[in-house]
Amino acid sequence: MSDFLKNKRRVTALVLTALLMGAVFSPPVQGALRMPGEMILNPGQSCPLPRGVTASVSRDETLTAQEGALTASGEGETQVSLSLFGLFPLHDMNVKVQSGRMLIPGGQAVGVGMQMEGVMVVGVAADSPVKNHLKAGDTLLSVNGSRILSAEDLSRTVEESGGNHLVLRCQRNNAPFSVTVAPQRSENGYKLGVWVRSSTAGVGTLTYYDPQSGGYGALGHAVSDSDTGRIFSVRTGKMWRAGIVDVKKGMRGAPGELKGSFLKENRLLGTIESNTVYGVYGQAEGLTSPLYSSGIPAGSRTGVHTGKAQILSTVDEGGVKAYDVEIVEVARQSRPAQKSFVIRVTDETLIEKTGGIVQGMSGSPVIQDGFLIGAVTHVFVDDPLMGYGLFIEWMLEESDRIAADKAA
Repeated sequence: MSDFLKNKRRVTALVLTALLMGAVFSPPVQGALRMPGEMILNPGQSCPLPRGVTASVSRDETLTAQEGALTASGEGETQVSLSLFGLFPLHDMNVKVQSGRMLIPGGQAVGVGMQMEGVMVVGVAADSPVKNHLKAGDTLLSVNGSRILSAEDLSRTVEESGGNHLVLRCQRNNAPFSVTVAPQRSENGYKLGVWVRSSTAGVGTLTYYDPQSGGYGALGHAVSDSDTGRIFSVRTGKMWRAGIVDVKKGMRGAPGELKGSFLKENRLLGTIESNTVYGVYGQAEGLTSPLYSSGIPAGSRTGVHTGKAQILSTVDEGGVKAYDVEIVEVARQSRPAQKSFVIRVTDETLIEKTGGIVQGMSGSPVIQDGFLIGAVTHVFVDDPLMGYGLFIEWMLEESDRIAADKAA
């Protein structure tokens, strides 16, 4: 009898251990453990809880826990304790509720044109005198102390050298360096044997306009050189209203494209002051939204969740329209980074027009639960219905940093 009881206890212990281990590694528990220790929500913004996870809130006038979600109400700070079925403690969080910045969401097609600082090397001839010094992607800033602003500037300066040695001030990956070289003689004069580019232009989508500061953000990613992949540094730039003249539908393995024209409309919207991995930024005046004339609050990244959302885009002459999407994955980022969330297009009208997400839609604002939470940035090459988005927080942080650098 004694051995029987011992075996029974041993089996019971093993079963309980297995059940406990199963609970620990279950999706609800793992979901609760992945929730951040610090969370910021806007009044009215909700954060869903994993199924089976309950929350105890210290201040219900700031935050309420009901129907499987935390919902922010009044501004303030509160402690939240998460548990499994209200019995097993899992995780504690500190939640701040504060009002988000009011923004005018975009969705308008815009043309961007930029003149870069210096000229970018996009190719070097095999017999060039600088072939051992310069490579594609380098920036040539000056020759003998004179600024180079265009290919024409460079050609004229080299020709006027008469073959004498030149001092080239250059930059590679933001690191300056100098090269001393003698141009080579050719049938058409003196040459360095390099191909350069000093400007670029394209079409994208406006993400937001901040009526308080006059600043805007667009594209959600950098404008890069098509040959070298290098990000253009901005000397001067302008943003125009663009019209969509044609659409190349996206297909698996072949991203689509919005083909736009902005020179025809010739409606200047603002200046371009910075081009970064998180978008294009500058100043504008009086930008409006046909769908949200009074603006909407910027949503906190910690409140972004899987589920229904909308994007605002211009894909034809009809102007800005809202299209249904679903957020299928959210990255819990604690610092600025790309690929904040993944969306899937579900709107049949948009699928019929474009095949999903196409080039030119980058920057389309993403709205969830009445908050502007981010921007579309990239399409999945193997599935045009899918794409990445960037948290609006990261775009606003970038805009504020640029403004602070300018003020300093």
